[in-house]
Amino acid sequence: MTIALVRPTIDLFDSWAAAVAEFDGGHIDGGGYEQGIVPDRAACEAFVAKAELYATPGAVLPAGLVPCDFFWITEGDRVVGFIAFRRELNDWLRRFGGHIGYATVPSRRREGIVREALRLVLRFAKSEGYDRVMLTCDDDNVGSIRTIEGAGGELEDVVDASEPGQPRVRRYWIELSPS
Repeated sequence: MTIALVRPTIDLFDSWAAAVAEFDGGHIDGGGYEQGIVPDRAACEAFVAKAELYATPGAVLPAGLVPCDFFWITEGDRVVGFIAFRRELNDWLRRFGGHIGYATVPSRRREGIVREALRLVLRFAKSEGYDRVMLTCDDDNVGSIRTIEGAGGELEDVVDASEPGQPRVRRYWIELSPS
């Protein structure tokens, strides 16, 4: 398995559409999509433009949103997941979202895809001058807990969820060691 991170591109439309469809309209962590996205060509083109805007230094973004590098996790020419590196932490991200969000398509979970994608995005963050990054996950998400801790995540704390009835949120920091 050769996992890579690629910038969103219309060239991967068919694979992207199949990946998004697997989430059946649900939330896609690290995807940068509105819940209920319809994976058609127009939505893909709009997202490619959004990803380019958010990755452009100094771009004017909608209020409350931060610069972000969106990547599609690929295996060959297949999109198998999504990962985002948020360059800043606003109040909400500091509490609930962190610098990095990710998701693997449901049919490919538990294969180590996110573990490898996280390794790659941490390398990217380090190359961009970051010395540590925050990641969060639901307190009941054993897979993400293992992934984050396996990447060197140190638990800072566990906080109440943003909405009643949701799981508590674990907040981790990963130190990016010098080369």
